[in-house]
Amino acid sequence: MSEAVSFSPAPLVVTDKAVAKVKSLLEEEGNPDLKLRVFVTGGGCSGFSYGFTFDELVADDDAIIEKDGIQVLVDAMSYPYLVGANVDYEEGLAGSRFLVQNPNASSTCGCGSSFSI
Repeated sequence: MSEAVSFSPAPLVVTDKAVAKVKSLLEEEGNPDLKLRVFVTGGGCSGFSYGFTFDELVADDDAIIEKDGIQVLVDAMSYPYLVGANVDYEEGLAGSRFLVQNPNASSTCGCGSSFSI
């Protein structure tokens, strides 16, 4: 595998709260090689859904966003849907989660986890 491409400026913005949570989760896992992968899949009540996972592997066509010592990966298929978006982390009465604020979405569902273009 060759190295993925780093972009500057980043195709998506990762907030300080999201960075802090990723660092905390990496510390809990004890694996500093993990990277947060943000992706888009078909499905959800509005057509597309966001997904988050941790991954050690970087694909050839992944975009890598680096901020404050963490790396966020975006695969080539998800990339066009996420350009200009913000990845944040929120804690509230309904629980805690990573979320995407996406200016490319023409509509979102009530839960905020799916969207349409």
